[in-house]
Amino acid sequence: MKLTLKALLPAACLMVFSCQTPSENAADTPSITPDTWPEITQQSKPWTRWWWMGNAVDKKNLSYLLHEYADAGLGGVEIAPIYGAKGYEDRYLDFLSDEWLEMLKYTVNVADSLDMQVDLTQGTGWPFGGPFVDVDHAASKLVTKEFDFNGQGEFSQNLTWKDEKHPERSPELLAVMAYGNDGQVEELTSQVTADGQLTWESSGNWKIMAIYNGKTGQKVKRAAPGGQGYTLDHFSAEAVNRYLDVFGEAFGEDLPGIRAFYNDSFEVYGANFTKNFLEAFQQRRGYDLKAYLPQLLGKEHSEETARIKSDYRQTLHELLLEHFTENWTDWAHSKGKKTKNQAHGSPGNLIDLYATVDIPECETFGSSYFPIPGLRRDSADIRNVDPDPIMLKFASSAGHLAGKPLISCETFTWLGEHFKSSFSQMKPEVDQAFLAGINHVFYHGVTYSPQDIDFPGWLFYASLNLTQQNSLWPHFRSFNDYIARCQSVLQAGKPDNELMVYWPVYDVWAEEGNMFQMISVHHIDDWLHPTAFYAQTTKLMGQGYSVDFTSDKLIREARVAEGKILTHGEASPAKALLIPQMEYFPLQTLESAIALAKEGATVIFEAAPKHVPGHFEVEKREKDLADTWAQLTFDDHGVATVGKGKVILNGNFQQALENESIERETLADTGLQFIRRTVGDDKYYFLVNHTAAAIDKEISLNVDASSVVLMNPLTGKSGLAKSRRQEGKTFVNVHLESGESLLVQAAAAEAQSVSPWTYRTEATKTIPVEGPWELHFDAGGPELPKNQTTETIQPWTGQGDDIADAFSGQATYHTTFDLQKEADKHYLLKLANVHESAKVWINGQEAGYAWSIPYQLRIGEFLKDGKNDIKIQVANLMANRVRYMDQHGMEWRNYHEINFVNINYKPFDASTWDVMPSGIEGSVELEVF
Repeated sequence: MKLTLKALLPAACLMVFSCQTPSENAADTPSITPDTWPEITQQSKPWTRWWWMGNAVDKKNLSYLLHEYADAGLGGVEIAPIYGAKGYEDRYLDFLSDEWLEMLKYTVNVADSLDMQVDLTQGTGWPFGGPFVDVDHAASKLVTKEFDFNGQGEFSQNLTWKDEKHPERSPELLAVMAYGNDGQVEELTSQVTADGQLTWESSGNWKIMAIYNGKTGQKVKRAAPGGQGYTLDHFSAEAVNRYLDVFGEAFGEDLPGIRAFYNDSFEVYGANFTKNFLEAFQQRRGYDLKAYLPQLLGKEHSEETARIKSDYRQTLHELLLEHFTENWTDWAHSKGKKTKNQAHGSPGNLIDLYATVDIPECETFGSSYFPIPGLRRDSADIRNVDPDPIMLKFASSAGHLAGKPLISCETFTWLGEHFKSSFSQMKPEVDQAFLAGINHVFYHGVTYSPQDIDFPGWLFYASLNLTQQNSLWPHFRSFNDYIARCQSVLQAGKPDNELMVYWPVYDVWAEEGNMFQMISVHHIDDWLHPTAFYAQTTKLMGQGYSVDFTSDKLIREARVAEGKILTHGEASPAKALLIPQMEYFPLQTLESAIALAKEGATVIFEAAPKHVPGHFEVEKREKDLADTWAQLTFDDHGVATVGKGKVILNGNFQQALENESIERETLADTGLQFIRRTVGDDKYYFLVNHTAAAIDKEISLNVDASSVVLMNPLTGKSGLAKSRRQEGKTFVNVHLESGESLLVQAAAAEAQSVSPWTYRTEATKTIPVEGPWELHFDAGGPELPKNQTTETIQPWTGQGDDIADAFSGQATYHTTFDLQKEADKHYLLKLANVHESAKVWINGQEAGYAWSIPYQLRIGEFLKDGKNDIKIQVANLMANRVRYMDQHGMEWRNYHEINFVNINYKPFDASTWDVMPSGIEGSVELEVF
């Protein structure tokens, strides 16, 4: 059975702000005033990727759209130029042209006036590349020609390789090697003439291999006008520098006021080489790779090939890290800008690549299963992928340990089929990302669509299409406000994870298979799920420990302060470093771990190190590894005292942690998932209830708080919790329905004049809100249905009205009801099922939104004795209107490149869809408690 995080971690979304014993310099440390929300800033608001289709942008529409986005609660946009819509070529602007740069500067100015910010994809489409990447600097691959020679006579061959279709991409000969049947290796490169002729004599049987630097030929995917061209060679410093120079020259001294440059996930397929790779390999790994190319390229798996492949993959990582990621970030800093990077998909150590940039960014791809009753997840409308939040933690861990305040996420990529994704489906997915350490959400996304483009507007083929023409748009602000409140807390202070768990990347690099290995989201069943690292981290988190993943580099650079491990001044210290069982462990990393222990750290090994990675001087390094480990003297409990600290050998991490009094959060036993933040002597917890049932319990927090305040990120309301203190812990009463979320403050300071939190208790009565209900269609299309009156509330679809079945937009239900309010009672409005988002008014006052499960609102403050008026506006999905358009042959998708595809990358056709239920289904009632 595959071990998954969700199988181990139940879920209820709760933010808890807690405290520890105040420090001696409490006056100098940050703190949170109880019952006070952090400031909502442009960075705490959600941002979005903003596709500029065909770069067909103009000032009028840029201003209009940015005002729409600001009004909807977005804090920033990330400009991503891509292919355009057909028929609008006269509006296209070439990427980096003077006209395009003018539009960019105008965008930044308008955004600034709206207190928004702008990021910029440094290219068009993806990956980096364009017309300014000449063939010499384009993505490269290792190619070879092989010849058999039996040693009879003279071997003569012209090794010039001409690409007849693309002469400019003809492979460049780098070296020639001869491999004998008896293990002989001889280099023949010096015997090749200037015109490519090799003449050689020898006895015996040989395989002659000519080694070339070839070109992948990959072009920029989904390129915008002016952005078409070859993909960049990311492993070449010369190529990267020339690429960056193009932007330096285009921007000049008047660089627009963007916040960050952005790089998408590494999708440079087959780019496994660079012209100077062989020299770099020998310098870094200590031996000549050319002598071992048959092992590197062969199909046979052996200890030797595993070591050679590991060295090859490590070298690719170092070139990517140094020549691209560090180089690019240094360049951006020289321009006063940040970098935002998706490392996944690359052939490198994800943690180090993420840690190098200013804003590490991960990606949610596909739809997760949550056992929340009533949560729609139709198998036909989701991709055949199972997102794993452990994958998200590679970015957040790197950010946490490298002291990066923001960890972003490209969110909701292919969450569901086009036009069928609702806020209720998005909330548990984004809560799961928050739990994984994400605190800077980027929607995937919003397409620039001018005002004169009819419904559904310009659309990107892999997007949620959260545009101003989406029927959910009028309710979008409430969803954004929820994320902003959560992120205001998740961006406060520092992360608070007590454990660092080492990721054994050398085991990944030593895996059999093709020499080029992309460590991607889509292949975690190969490189992540089968490992002891995955089993241990998911188990620890399920038990209530907070973990970050660490790398060899971060361990080498760490220090110890007061017995805890520090990787950066802005990172929270870890109480222990955990090393899971693995095959390959570098000697230098073992030495660094022991050095940390000598300074007072606790280092726990699941098993003794077995082998060093790599091929160079294996026997010597294996002996050094064994000798270094043998210097540790373990007692009967597996504890070796080393200097001020200790190294522990224990196959049961939890037992070892308990022995060291490193406590887990027992609240995990209730079904709650959590993540903590610390602000000075105070903490935040974020908890999520993704279980199938309500959780109504007193939970224990590993803090000693003077006050605890519960805060609801859906509504912004808060109140003093029922709590008590005992033996250094705080016990808090919480009630979370399945799918609900809550923020809680538990602070060192006493809460002054804070009203008590209103807890859900058993209902004393339930009052049905009966009809007749009037239904008015407010806005949408293809046309407005006639008003309806029904005795009981019901969806407007499936009632025999074809116009209503085709309608996408907003419609309002209205009725009145009599009520005699009871003193000291609370009133909860419960909507059985909403398709898909509801906005409620009681007696003419806006009472709030219900767009997530459970569809409930507390409305007691708006009720009065006697007759009460209730209006419920429901926004449905775009699906029914798009279905109507396809059934009637209406043309709305007509784009260059991929045009528009469904979730399985087949031609999109909604004409066979069933009508999606729209409106309110089931009962409307008041629960009194």
